[in-house]
Amino acid sequence: MLITKIYQPSELKTAASELQKGELIAFPTETVYGLGADATNQQAVKRVYLAKGRPSDNPLIVTVASLEMVQQYVAEISSAAKKLIDEFWPGPLTLIFKIKPGSLSKAVTGGLETAAFRMPANEITRKLIELTGVPLVGPSANSSGKPSPTTAQHVFHDLEGRIAGIVDDGPTQVGVESTIIDMSTDQPAVLRPGAVTVVQLEAVLQQPVSSEVHQVGAKEIPKAPGMKYKHYAPDAQVLMVRADQWPAALAWAAKQSEKIGVMAPTEILQQKLPQQCLPFDLGNDVVSASQRLFAGLRNFDDRQKVNWILAAAYPETGLGLAYMNRLKKSSGNQFFK
Repeated sequence: MLITKIYQPSELKTAASELQKGELIAFPTETVYGLGADATNQQAVKRVYLAKGRPSDNPLIVTVASLEMVQQYVAEISSAAKKLIDEFWPGPLTLIFKIKPGSLSKAVTGGLETAAFRMPANEITRKLIELTGVPLVGPSANSSGKPSPTTAQHVFHDLEGRIAGIVDDGPTQVGVESTIIDMSTDQPAVLRPGAVTVVQLEAVLQQPVSSEVHQVGAKEIPKAPGMKYKHYAPDAQVLMVRADQWPAALAWAAKQSEKIGVMAPTEILQQKLPQQCLPFDLGNDVVSASQRLFAGLRNFDDRQKVNWILAAAYPETGLGLAYMNRLKKSSGNQFFK
């Protein structure tokens, strides 16, 4: 079994040398921690799938430190795509492009003629990529299907002994993965909602952006992560609770003989909770709730084992669309009734 090392930001040269040897190193971003491997090394990329237990037709995002890195693999970057890059890079937006034939292995693309690219806002990770000298694949650094990691400790819990190291830069700021927009088609389409909203994208592009494509069929190859397979799911059953349903949900919890996890806004937790309830504070709004969502799910998976989790639902507007996208998948779309 590998010894998984924790690297500090001052040790990036050592972490980069491990990546150059074909090892796997997890890295921080502003969204969640990613699992890095040399995107040009097919064997290293295949090890990412093995480490995560990830289906091989689920394509990987290519994480870059510069636009020049993208241009090595992409035949054409449209004027519309350049507008988005100018506005949102570095940042939590991933763009899908048609790539030059054979420029990336099928292990990266899932066999498609497109690939997804992102330049993270985290300076440490961009420096790591520069030191490595090649782009890195960067799926979330967790066991496939489980809540994404927002701290180095989350990564260590899932992947200890399966990867060479983790660059620790503390908790992430956004907490949900990047927005993915498909720029390989005539009409841009958001395939995964994130911190960059459809309204923001349309304002920059000055054209409509489709936002209805979030799932694909069993026999289709997804263009982006999160469109096909079960995601973000803890062992416990999650029940989403709308704001007006908290009194009924807590009354139900009070009648249970087992402990119930409660992921709720601060104002709900300030009430007197039933004795069976184990609280996890999501803060005062959807911004803090998004930052803490995966940490809360992991808390009740890894530390305070429960069979049921009541989790706050938010209106599906702005960042709430990304938050609810993840929460619906973690709950199997189950609301408290």
